[in-house]
Amino acid sequence: MAVPIIKPLLWATVSRDWREGLRIPAEGGCVVALNHNSHVDPLTAAHLVYDRGRLPRYLAKSGLFTTPVIGPFMRAAGQIPVERESAAAAGAFDAAVEAVRAGECVVVYPEGTITRDPDGWPMRGKSGAARIALRTGCPVVPVGQWGAQALLAPYSGRPHLLPPRKRVTMLVGEPVDLDDLRARVAPGAEPDAEIVVEATERIMRAIVGLVAEIRDEVPPATLFDPRAAGQRAFGNPKRGPQAREEAS
Repeated sequence: MAVPIIKPLLWATVSRDWREGLRIPAEGGCVVALNHNSHVDPLTAAHLVYDRGRLPRYLAKSGLFTTPVIGPFMRAAGQIPVERESAAAAGAFDAAVEAVRAGECVVVYPEGTITRDPDGWPMRGKSGAARIALRTGCPVVPVGQWGAQALLAPYSGRPHLLPPRKRVTMLVGEPVDLDDLRARVAPGAEPDAEIVVEATERIMRAIVGLVAEIRDEVPPATLFDPRAAGQRAFGNPKRGPQAREEAS
């Protein structure tokens, strides 16, 4: 039901520049890892994956599953709710691992939320995509994307729907090489923190490199870290106590 509704809307509002889509495996379990700069880019990412003949399963914040309109679609499509920063988040990880082992394509935003970087570059990544890949041995396919923020700015509720159509570029990279890290994990054991951190950094470096290629710009040497900047890890940084403190 979602495809005939969403695809025409995207055709009407987005000028697609999909590059190297064949790098997404046509079958078998995999993780597709992207940067996140708009509430719209999960739709364009789904379009990219669907055009490759895959049905995307997202790790998505649990609040989406309780909304009156989006929630039923999310549940019916088999998306995976994440209770961020809670003990229940382990259930989402287990569900993602099960989906990959069943041969599905799991889409992960390693940043965990829309970027707060002032120039829109990817932020420091979280470990979910790396841990899924290390547990399952599946390929991690990085995707850099740019342009969705022109259709809907970060943390905005006002889309820019008037012509011209907004150009969205999605560049798919080669799978991230994690084989040497997997070799350091004993069979049946969990990877140690050092391995997880290195795997996460490799995934983020790949994504940043793809975004830099799209933008034809030099990325920052250090990725933005919300906690180091005194921001909440998730949600709109302009709301809540932090925003009131900044206003005062």
